[in-house]
Amino acid sequence: MAVIMLGKHAVGPDQPPFIIAELSGNHDQSLDKALLMVEAAAKCGADAIKLQTYTPDTITLDVHDNEFFIDNPDSLWHGSSLYSLYQQAMTPWEWHKPLFDRAKELGMLAFSSPFDLTAVDYLEQLDVPCYKIASFENIDHGLIAAVARTGKPVIISTGMATQAELAEAVDVLKRNGCNDIILLKCTSNYPARPIDANLNTIPHLAALFDCQVGLSDHTAGIGVSVAAVALGATVIEKHFVLDRSEGGIDSAFSMEPDEFSLLVSECRKAKDALGKVHYGCTDKEIASRIHRRSLYIAKDMQAGDIFTAENLRSVRPGLGLEPKYLPQFLGRKVKQDVTMGTPLSWELI
Repeated sequence: MAVIMLGKHAVGPDQPPFIIAELSGNHDQSLDKALLMVEAAAKCGADAIKLQTYTPDTITLDVHDNEFFIDNPDSLWHGSSLYSLYQQAMTPWEWHKPLFDRAKELGMLAFSSPFDLTAVDYLEQLDVPCYKIASFENIDHGLIAAVARTGKPVIISTGMATQAELAEAVDVLKRNGCNDIILLKCTSNYPARPIDANLNTIPHLAALFDCQVGLSDHTAGIGVSVAAVALGATVIEKHFVLDRSEGGIDSAFSMEPDEFSLLVSECRKAKDALGKVHYGCTDKEIASRIHRRSLYIAKDMQAGDIFTAENLRSVRPGLGLEPKYLPQFLGRKVKQDVTMGTPLSWELI
């Protein structure tokens, strides 16, 4: 599977997992706080920061009742209308450039999820290196076609989409000139339960669409993301917050800096640990071979004595003959005087 270049960053099966910090609306409408989030994400080792580019009017209608009102008591945003929620959560468009510039200064990739065609036009003016299609937009073929026509790589979250819907989305991308595609397995529930992650879908998606697959993770903790890397995920996306106790629109399923640092380090360890198919000693194990079991003289013996289970034993260290030879010596005579602690060799019979 080919490497995909996101700006100057190589993403692929033979690369370390590419870790994205999603800023979302956790900046609480403060540009200073958003800039601090970018700096903190860089210190955590994130490879990229991602924004969301919309306004309330580009994503919904200014209606505050019926289906436009969130009345699900299990929702983090219960009691808000969609319009008021997006007013609170949006990242002002004029913030994009200073946030992107700060990320680039710190060596990170910076990009966004557009939610309509005006957002794509705006992000093109900022020359973003790639695009992300959010789960709730993965059935919007017009939006998908627009990002494909930019010629940039496209990342799509798969949340809620059926296999047929994903096939349609990938087809739209390819028909509009995009072949650099990364699908992110995603559970669109906030926070998501690990039992709903169904990570075994990751290798299936990769085989089905012949593309790279990652994870957009809304669960608590790092375990699900680490497991995803072990299953072949090349990209991990997690929401980021400076301090959950201060609130934030998505803080309940976002990671604080110390947690995000652990996410980065453990995902990279998981990738390193996969290695290759290998048997026998690694370089570091060679010195340990001396501590294997082997056959040793367990009691002082004189020439002509018979080897028994009492005077010839399998013990550590490993300088004698291998334990598998024990039956060949039992009942035979020792050739010379030997003391306890002598490693067994063929010359002794």
